[in-house]
Amino acid sequence: MKKFKEIFQNRNYLRLFLANFTSQLGSTIGLTAFMFYLLDRFSDQPAYASITELMYSLPTLAVFFIVGVLADRMDRQKIAYYCDWISAILSLTLMVAIYVGWMPLIFAVLFLRSAVQKFFFPAEHGMVQGILKKDDYTTAAGLNQLVMSLFMLFGNGFGIFAYWTVGIYGALVVDVLSFLISALLIRACKIDDMVRMPNGKHRIKDLSRKMMLDDFKSGFFYILKNKLLRTLLIGFFVFGVVNGGFSVMPVFMLKYKLAPEMYEQFSIVIGVVFGTGILIGSFIASLLSQKIKLYQLIIYGLIVTGGFVICSSVPNNLFWFMVIIFISSVGLPLINIGIGGWMPSIVDPKMMGRVQGMITPLMMLSQSLTLGFITVTFPKLLSIEALYWLVGSCLIIVGIFYLCTLPKYSSENEQSDVITEAKESGV
Repeated sequence: MKKFKEIFQNRNYLRLFLANFTSQLGSTIGLTAFMFYLLDRFSDQPAYASITELMYSLPTLAVFFIVGVLADRMDRQKIAYYCDWISAILSLTLMVAIYVGWMPLIFAVLFLRSAVQKFFFPAEHGMVQGILKKDDYTTAAGLNQLVMSLFMLFGNGFGIFAYWTVGIYGALVVDVLSFLISALLIRACKIDDMVRMPNGKHRIKDLSRKMMLDDFKSGFFYILKNKLLRTLLIGFFVFGVVNGGFSVMPVFMLKYKLAPEMYEQFSIVIGVVFGTGILIGSFIASLLSQKIKLYQLIIYGLIVTGGFVICSSVPNNLFWFMVIIFISSVGLPLINIGIGGWMPSIVDPKMMGRVQGMITPLMMLSQSLTLGFITVTFPKLLSIEALYWLVGSCLIIVGIFYLCTLPKYSSENEQSDVITEAKESGV
């Protein structure tokens, strides 16, 4: 708690943290309400729910080659600010599209809004890296994990509650207001030019096609030359499979197996159970991160969580399903805090935008492929149990892969840092 209090004394970090929170809150409420709106209105077409998630992940593939370059070349604060404003406008447009009722238009607006939001996080992460000390990175990762647990606890519940009380349009109004609040918080930050523009000041007209291509290549080769980053990136591809599966699997498990008549109500309960597990796991992971190495935290989290995700396919009883889901959720923060606290310390601040710009599309590619696979195969070819086996196995495989590689590469990276510091100090 003392560490959390110290990090919040940094006013810029506090504003960025709240901006990230409000932006995610609105997006979560709007997207959740919209998914239940589709399941309610088109209950015989579960593919629509998967397509909605695809419209969240697929745009990354359309903009990935410029997201990281812009975050490293342009003013990061302005990028995050304008992303929120444009997202608010597109949320209003989505309300009009839903009123018209033409599904291709609705999905097109969702696609555009998601594409704009993809520019926010590399810029925001770059600023957070620049305004914090190296010792604060793991604490910041723990706070991000706590926020995620709160979304899991209350996000789906708020989305469903908004849908029940004020309808899909009211939920989207909350979406708009949240983006606007986030934009104002971003604007209120007072951040040094070196953090906002680590590679110098540039304007849009300065970014020629050749410069952007060269920057993208430099980011790509920067990752390839760093064995540790390259290894982590392989795991991120599988994490996308996990994200894609978990975005629809709990709802499908309830609707098509455990509670078909009351899946909406029990979705709230599952969200609370899962979020509570994440919340408890966040505190456990924060304590463990001070006692064991971060790569050990990641490996333990992957193997334990993967095993319990597979086990969650077995129960035919809702109570035992929730018990196993709770246990599996406790292990997830170990992965997220381990990676989130590690990445900023091993990435050059001038390259953070490009590194994040490579990670996100890789995850979204695998997430999109997974959702497309589920759309085509479920329930005709694959059962809901098979989906849980697929996701759990992916986690365990990555855990074993990291067990064989991360200890070695971590040691090599630490030795390289010592040599670099010695050269800089003139030793």
